[in-house]
Amino acid sequence: MRTAVVIGTGLIGTSAALALTKRGIAVHLRDADPDSARTAASLGAGTVDPPEGVVDLAVVAVPPALVGRVLAAAQAEGLARHYTDVASVKEGPRQDVVALGCDTRVYIGGHPMSGAERSGPLAARADLFEGRTWVLTPMPDTDTDTLNAALELVALCGAVPVVMDAASHDRAVALVSHTPQVLASLVAARLEHASENAVRLAGPGIRDTTRIAGSNPAMWVEILSANAGVVADILEELADDLGGAVAGLRSLQTEDEAKRGAGAEAVADVLRRGNAGRARIPGKHGAPPTRYEDVSVLIGDQPGELARLFADAGRAGVNIEDVTIEHSTGQQAGFVTLAVAPGVAATLTAALRDRGWSLR
Repeated sequence: MRTAVVIGTGLIGTSAALALTKRGIAVHLRDADPDSARTAASLGAGTVDPPEGVVDLAVVAVPPALVGRVLAAAQAEGLARHYTDVASVKEGPRQDVVALGCDTRVYIGGHPMSGAERSGPLAARADLFEGRTWVLTPMPDTDTDTLNAALELVALCGAVPVVMDAASHDRAVALVSHTPQVLASLVAARLEHASENAVRLAGPGIRDTTRIAGSNPAMWVEILSANAGVVADILEELADDLGGAVAGLRSLQTEDEAKRGAGAEAVADVLRRGNAGRARIPGKHGAPPTRYEDVSVLIGDQPGELARLFADAGRAGVNIEDVTIEHSTGQQAGFVTLAVAPGVAATLTAALRDRGWSLR
């Protein structure tokens, strides 16, 4: 691949363009909003000048409902040898592409499983896709050269390719991405009119649960509209579980011992199934999930403190597998929890105490 066109200079399109230009690919940028394309170009994502001839790959980075029309127009123009898209749902665009008579031999659907709470070109990063899954959904007649062009795009962006059919992809992302977005927003919405005292008690649990609730509503309406039926099905299943949990909690308030026992079991069942589902989420680098040990360290909110802590862990010969930070309310301090491999927490704890750290 030497040349590419990115159509749509939002977060994903601009990030892909930045990754390609970083690898020496000549990228041409297009957007219905010329200011957006110019902004992306000013960030080093490519040029707004049109290509002089047919490019190797066109990346359609527009909302799902527009993929078919934009692809049809690009193919009518003879813009590229191969085409892909980065829409977050695949079955609707696939149907549109077929209905509009696009040449599906030179088209393959795609979806990088990466994003951010912010949108637009200014939120883009060249490393946005590093180590992330990038789903490819070939059409029945997608040719080998087009598949290879898409695989090269994924490799240049530092992502990991996974090939699956469009309908399976949409069911999967409804479960692991689209439904969690709705649930995070529902939980965060309860905070809108909560008392100030209640909000001040917010800790890492509610922050983790609601992190994605800061996403762009207009963008998510487009995504959810394109996968509405599948998301609604999962939400109905969740509603049944929620109803059971509510009934169980109500039973815990009764004086009937048998009903209290049944209620406790119903609540415990939800929590146990949550444990089982959480344990299936892939761990570091996609490996089977590992149960790490935690070491919590009190740390001041001053420049260089995190670097010093990590350096001290390194001197102890301990690799940090993951890290979370819990900020103290009203104090210039917090707790950093270091997740380490089983069996080394005691070593790290002793080493950090020797270096003057206060541990919880």
